[in-house]
Amino acid sequence: MYLTVRDATKIYGNFTALDRVSLGIEKGEFVCLLGPSGCGKTTLLRLIAGLADLDGGEIMLEDADLSQLPARKRGFGIVFQSYSLFPNMTVAENIGYGLKIRGAAKGEISARVAELLELVKLPQVANKLPGQLSGGQQQRIALARAIAVDPRVLLLDEPLSALDAKVRATLRDEIRQVQRALGIPTLMVTHDQEEALALADKIICMNHGVVVQAGTPEDLYHRPATRFVAEFMGISNLLSSDEVGRLFPDLLATRPALDMPQLACIRPEQIEIAPSVDGAATVRSISFLGNLRRLEVDSLVGMLTVETHGANPCRTGDLVTLHVAPEACTWVVDDSTQAKAVPA
Repeated sequence: MYLTVRDATKIYGNFTALDRVSLGIEKGEFVCLLGPSGCGKTTLLRLIAGLADLDGGEIMLEDADLSQLPARKRGFGIVFQSYSLFPNMTVAENIGYGLKIRGAAKGEISARVAELLELVKLPQVANKLPGQLSGGQQQRIALARAIAVDPRVLLLDEPLSALDAKVRATLRDEIRQVQRALGIPTLMVTHDQEEALALADKIICMNHGVVVQAGTPEDLYHRPATRFVAEFMGISNLLSSDEVGRLFPDLLATRPALDMPQLACIRPEQIEIAPSVDGAATVRSISFLGNLRRLEVDSLVGMLTVETHGANPCRTGDLVTLHVAPEACTWVVDDSTQAKAVPA
């Protein structure tokens, strides 16, 4: 493992912000720390960056212990939500700042700045001030500045959250392209599950200062381990064993033999729906969302969300039948009262 965090703990007074969190990042890997506000993800990023001190645990870069090393000596690049560009420096001066304080030659700095401006698709703004750029352009420059010094790890703290939806989607794709082209191990903090799904090789989902689940985007979406992950990673229909028995009895055979409360997690697109005069469910509403339609269906156990693609066979008020293939159902631990830590 290239970057390893073991049992990282951070306590503020009587509040435990991080409770023995462990994770690892391989060379070239893009990892997203995902979770709601206050879950500890930014605290963890600050500990890795050296901007806060550990109260327990260790942070290793290959065989080197970083725990006592100041931020300026860790060799990491950091991009913040607020851009943090120097307002009185030109774009070129901002990007080349790290190289300048390291004593690089002017010619080397100029060549590197030109290369990075091409990489972030802004070769024409070298002589402008940050205040003359849009938010998306400023964030591109902040990214270029962070990677100018060939960082050992790139740390991104909610870098897209201040941008509007269209710019955010475009810049998200560009960040991934740049990261892949350079192969820099990257750790990004986000509360946006769509961003995490689109960007990450691995997602580390956090809640209440612990890691709840870690895995590929496909793992966390299709095979969530807990109710929290199932709900945070998109829309879920969560049914108790009794409700499954009434509505989809075939699914009961897939329930693991665990001595803890469990719920069946069924994603909206995994429910097959068809009009039928003998149907026991009723379509209450249909929302057209471009590439899909979202239906709210009143069933024997309450309201379910169903999503269909292509032609929609149903209309509001139709009686319908519902079917779920056994392999499409995932049983999750009902952790609604307490988050459980698992290894990352």
